[in-house]
Amino acid sequence: MALLAWTRQADHFFLSGLDKAGNTSNPLGSSVTPVTVAQIPGLNTLGIALARLDYAPWGLIPLHFHPRATSTFISKVLQKGDVFVFPVGLIHFQQNSSQNPGIITVANAVLGSKPSIADDILSKAFQVDKSVIDYL
Repeated sequence: MALLAWTRQADHFFLSGLDKAGNTSNPLGSSVTPVTVAQIPGLNTLGIALARLDYAPWGLIPLHFHPRATSTFISKVLQKGDVFVFPVGLIHFQQNSSQNPGIITVANAVLGSKPSIADDILSKAFQVDKSVIDYL
């Protein structure tokens, strides 16, 4: 019988490079640099992940969620150097330099799916009038 052991090493809890800005020259004007167990093995079983977000002026991280979700709306304006922790699965978006994000394109998986999801199902799921779904 083979005995498997995981030896903890300093490198399992370390990542460098988050001081380097991500490339924001894309249609969204944003870049996400994830820091998960894939980058820091020592995070395994801790339930912790983070990301560096870089924005061009008016850059956007569109509406999205992470699996094992809850659905609570939380709003917070961040200043330079601030950190915000998203609860597991919180549906969220981020946008640079605006308190009014304007019209946000919801993920193609919902509003652009093929075959399409019926408007009455979407209006129930988002708890809005069907006319709002038609508008989107």
